Amino acid sequence: MNEHTIYLGGGCFWGLQGYIRKISGVISTEVGYANGPTENPSYEDVCHDSGHVEAVKVTYDADILSLDHLIQYFLRAIDPFSINKQGGDVGIQYRTGIYYIDKADKAIIESTLARAQSFEGKPFAIEVLPLSNYYSAEEYHQDYLDKNPTGYCHIPLGLSDEPLVDDNAYNKPSKEELKALSPQEFEVTQNSATDAPFSHDLTDEFKPGLYVDITTGEPLFVSAHKFESHCGWPSFIKPIAKDVIKYYQDDSHGMNRIEVRSRIGNAHLGHVFEDGPNGSLRYCINGSSLRFIPKDELKGTKYEYLIPYIED
Repeated sequence: MNEHTIYLGGGCFWGLQGYIRKISGVISTEVGYANGPTENPSYEDVCHDSGHVEAVKVTYDADILSLDHLIQYFLRAIDPFSINKQGGDVGIQYRTGIYYIDKADKAIIESTLARAQSFEGKPFAIEVLPLSNYYSAEEYHQDYLDKNPTGYCHIPLGLSDEPLVDDNAYNKPSKEELKALSPQEFEVTQNSATDAPFSHDLTDEFKPGLYVDITTGEPLFVSAHKFESHCGWPSFIKPIAKDVIKYYQDDSHGMNRIEVRSRIGNAHLGHVFEDGPNGSLRYCINGSSLRFIPKDELKGTKYEYLIPYIED
C-alpha cells in the first residue's frame, strides 16, 4: 500500500469519522484534537474554547484514493461557507480545515479547493494549515458511531455511497462550443427557457441508462431514480450525487421555486419540488438540458464506473 495521511476538520468528529471511513481507499481513521495552542487537551478543554479543532486523522492508500478525490468527498459532507459551525454544532472546535504533514500536499489541497470554489458565488471558509499540536481523543470518542449506532451524527452517512463525479474531468464549454447546441437546447441551458410539456422524447424514456449535462457531459441523473410524474417533463427523485447539482432561489414569473443548475456547466436544468413519490423530492428537468446514454453503451467509456448505479 502507498500509505498517506491527512487531517480533516469538519464539525463533530463522530460523524465525520463515520463518513470518511466508508470511502474506498481509506485504511484507517482516528479522531483527535488539532491546531490548538496547548498540549494534551481534554474533550472538556476543547469544548471550552481551547482553540483546538475536532479533527479526523485519515490514513489512505494513495494508489486507490488520491488526495484530490478525498478532498472532493470531504467537501460533499460539509458546508464549506460556514464559520465555526457544522450542522447543529457551534464553536471554534467545529471549524472546517485541512491540515497536512507533507508540504507537497499543500499545492494539491489548494488546487482542489480553488477548482471547487470556481463553481460557487462566495468564498469558502476552510483553513489550510500544517498540522500542529495533534493529540488523539479519549477512547470513548474513537469509532463512536460503531459503539453508539443511534448516536448523534450531523452527516448523512449514505453520501459516501454516492459515486464521485470528478469535477476535474469536465469543463464548462466556450461560447464557440455552445453553438453546437440546437436553438432550444441553447435557450433552455443558457437563458433558462422551458420545454413545452410532453414535447421532449426523454419525458417517456425509461430504458436503463445515464443522463448527462448536454453542455459538458457531466453525469447528473440515472434511470434508477427516474419516475413517471405525469407532469410533462423528465422527473427524478434525486441526482446521481449530491455535489453535481446547484440550487438557487427563483422568484420569476410570480412564483417561488428552487432552480437547479449543473455544477460545472452552470446550465439551467429545471426546478425541484417536494411532491415526489413516497415523500421524496421531484427534480423536474427539461429534456433539452440532458443527453441520455443507454446502459449498454457505457462500457469502455469514461462513464463505465457508473454502470452499477444505473439500476441500484
